[in-house]
Amino acid sequence: MRLLTFEHDGMEKLGALSLDGDIIDIGDRDTSAIFRSMQSLIDAGAAGLAQLRPIVDTVGPTIAPDTVKWLSPLPCPIQMRDFLVFEEHMQMAGWNGAKVRERLGAAPAPTAPPPIPAIWFDQPIYYKCNRFAVAGHGSVISWPRYSAIIDYELELACVIGKGGKDIAVEDAASHIFGYTIFNDLTARDAQFREMQGPLGPAKGKDFDGANVLGPLIVTADEIDGANLSMRATVNGDLWSNGSSSTMHWSFAQMIAHVSQSETLYPGEVLGSGTVGGGCGLELGRFLAHGDLVTLEVEGIGSLSTTINAPHVPKGMTL
Repeated sequence: MRLLTFEHDGMEKLGALSLDGDIIDIGDRDTSAIFRSMQSLIDAGAAGLAQLRPIVDTVGPTIAPDTVKWLSPLPCPIQMRDFLVFEEHMQMAGWNGAKVRERLGAAPAPTAPPPIPAIWFDQPIYYKCNRFAVAGHGSVISWPRYSAIIDYELELACVIGKGGKDIAVEDAASHIFGYTIFNDLTARDAQFREMQGPLGPAKGKDFDGANVLGPLIVTADEIDGANLSMRATVNGDLWSNGSSSTMHWSFAQMIAHVSQSETLYPGEVLGSGTVGGGCGLELGRFLAHGDLVTLEVEGIGSLSTTINAPHVPKGMTL
């Protein structure tokens, strides 16, 4: 099923897309507490999805998608973690990041991409995101005034549907509720200043609307997250083109790693990290005020974001 959260007539609602692309108002069909929100549906587990399917299949009256406000499918995830599992991004973003840091007054960048740290091949690496800084499809994001280097990041994310602890890799797929698109917006200048600390990203990632999710969650029974084409356009021009098949670590391996001696809960979001070539940093060019960024992932759809940054009239280039 293709599920969403939307706002209509001033109310936040759970919906599903029909085969024609129109919105089925789930709460209008069934007032069960299970369908009060995406989180309550996830909490209901397999039984909730089984109860929902005949409602979606019946269709009935629908709402035109351009008459609603699209929200993040999970307006406030239980937890968010973002990994870094694409080798090309790991290498090229690190090298170009050194070039940006050099322009900001740090030591000169190396003349070739540096070797990837051994730890990256030993285990999946991640940081925890700000789960309150979530936005949905069609959002206009006000860029923080402390930043002048605007970047998008093209990612796939899975949503945990069944909790657990010490989950085995071979069992991890059964814990995935579904998949969505993740635009991990990044204030690169702030990120590179603070990570000289060294600690994980802070204000480079922490600002309102920084974590754009959507437009839908496609349930795991309808999509294979391991082999999806991924694209990004800026104002209609193709910038990024990749595939989730190039992930070094699978979502199953991420889940197994995180759940070591730690309980995962339904409604948590795990981001894949940026696909190779999936951000401006790797391409040597960045966004500017008024830019429309659209991320596309096969089988899920398109996630669009407009940048509101009047203090950044022109995108930086390397």
